[in-house]
Amino acid sequence: MNSIDKGFTIGDTTYTARQVLIIAELGTSHAADPVKARELIHAAEEAGADCIKFQMVYADEILHPHTGEVHLPGGAIKLYERFKRLEVDPRFFQEMKAYVESRGLLFLCTPFGLRSARDVHALQPQVLKIASPELNYTKLLREIASYQKPVFLSTGVSTLGDIEEALGILRPAHIPVCLLHCVTAYPAPVTEYNLRILRSLASVFGLPVGLSDHSLDPELVPFLGVALGAGAIEKHFCLSRKDTGLDDPIALPPADFERMVRAIRKASTMEPAALIEAFSQERGDSLVQAVLGDGIKRLAPSEEASYERTNRSLHALRDIQEGELISAEAVAALRTEKRLRPGLPPSWESRILGRKARTFIPAGEGIRFEDI
Repeated sequence: MNSIDKGFTIGDTTYTARQVLIIAELGTSHAADPVKARELIHAAEEAGADCIKFQMVYADEILHPHTGEVHLPGGAIKLYERFKRLEVDPRFFQEMKAYVESRGLLFLCTPFGLRSARDVHALQPQVLKIASPELNYTKLLREIASYQKPVFLSTGVSTLGDIEEALGILRPAHIPVCLLHCVTAYPAPVTEYNLRILRSLASVFGLPVGLSDHSLDPELVPFLGVALGAGAIEKHFCLSRKDTGLDDPIALPPADFERMVRAIRKASTMEPAALIEAFSQERGDSLVQAVLGDGIKRLAPSEEASYERTNRSLHALRDIQEGELISAEAVAALRTEKRLRPGLPPSWESRILGRKARTFIPAGEGIRFEDI
């Protein structure tokens, strides 16, 4: 039995390509409104979701205020200010968890730092999720590993070496881990998905695999993902792409999500070779082969410019003067994004604390090797 066949166990249920866990990522589309959140949950349930996913956002543990703007499908936004508006009292998530579970669905919530991880852990979820940009956030990985819960680990905008380092922290905790292949682009081009990576990841790391899909097509990537062994499919969900949620422009509205669910359930009943052949006849062999790719793990073209910027690196929380000893209060592992310069990886934090700043390090900028 290989790692794809044995699947990923949450509670009493094991998910494989024959029984796929379908995750509706609500993200922050609820706008902290319990009424809208329940409407989203109900609509996702009606569309066939097994799991409802939220995000617990505290801006200060994700970005520096000097981050600047990013361009998303909805237009250019000041990212830090937008994340501040996404902050919600943890009691909201407690209420939503109770409602999700009352519907017989699985509750999932992504933390982005130590504070949100502890708040999510206090909700007593069955499973946790680490997003792609946090795959190299060593403190967060250690914190989550200590909870002894199954973990989905997204692997977008990462290399095999990055994944190996993350698993070097999670595996000693002896917790179930499912790797979610992902292209960290919004939207992600279907032809960059290289879905044969699913089998590569399962073979290299001996773990079950799934898929976090940011493409706009409801069927193409999820359907073929099941053929390559995905036991979990995560897709953003919205009531309308015209809504104001951060990810709503690339999310699936209910009718499209239901189409995806039907495609996944159909794919789960078919043999992989027959599934690929059937879809090749329907969509064209050249498109299907482009989506399947060569199985070599590399950054997708749409991710390359984001590497070391979407991921975490060490940044100065305030101005650090030349000659000043670098203290823990002056440093954080943050996403760099577009405007600031990236710094050293988060794993370097203990090695720079107490060292003298060789140059002036402006607030927000990454702390580089040549700065210490």
